[in-house]
Amino acid sequence: VGLRRSPPKDTLHKIPYFAADVSSVESLSKLDTDFDQVFYAVAPDRRDERHYQDIYEIGLSHLFNHFSKNNKKPHWIFVSSTAVYGVTNGAWIDELTPLCPTSLAGKFLLAAEKKILKQDAKNIIVRFSGIYGEGRERLIGIAKNKTPVQADPPYYSNGIHQSDCVGVLAFLLEKRLNGVRLASCYLASDDEPAPILEVVSWLAKKLSLGTAMKKQKNTKDLMNKRCDNGRLKTLGYQFKYPSYREGYLPLLAVWQKTKG
Repeated sequence: VGLRRSPPKDTLHKIPYFAADVSSVESLSKLDTDFDQVFYAVAPDRRDERHYQDIYEIGLSHLFNHFSKNNKKPHWIFVSSTAVYGVTNGAWIDELTPLCPTSLAGKFLLAAEKKILKQDAKNIIVRFSGIYGEGRERLIGIAKNKTPVQADPPYYSNGIHQSDCVGVLAFLLEKRLNGVRLASCYLASDDEPAPILEVVSWLAKKLSLGTAMKKQKNTKDLMNKRCDNGRLKTLGYQFKYPSYREGYLPLLAVWQKTKG
């Protein structure tokens, strides 16, 4: 069962939906609680404090309380983000890297992660890096519009195709149901963090747009981070799209047909 404020009208995926808003106790009152597994994957309408609070603090508490008062305690897999890391010097990070978020989103996500694990230490956190795929084509737009990108120092882009996001969640569920002992946290990002200039240059070349534009050097420019997916791969997950090249090729084909 999928829970959304506005369920999709198409029935292509044959998923039954329950219309509700997690920030509203009343809208959750008739939600069934006979579930063994809950995936909490939400995003705010706006990136401001009130909307982050609605979904990561208030909404999460409402769902916990709803299951609790019905004497149900399902397993939770919480979709988080690499925004919980405060690393900006290009260093490699993994699940053991100290957390010190600097963004508002990162701070609310970290608080929600703690709440999830406090509810049950067997719950799981999945931290996705930058998600791309159909409808998430920001870097293609940058290449197409010749928007200047940081070149020196390099700004590292970490990505995961949306198909692999689904794949990772399904993989972890399967492992859990098969009795595999799992860690409390997994960092989900593809095999190849790459300088954003490299990615945009590759996209521009594939789109026959010439050379990517470089941003003027600024000594204050940050380098982001590089995500290590070793824990997830050691568990056995195989990425369908191990780098941006495999992931963007089918997107470029569609982009060129529909948007020229």
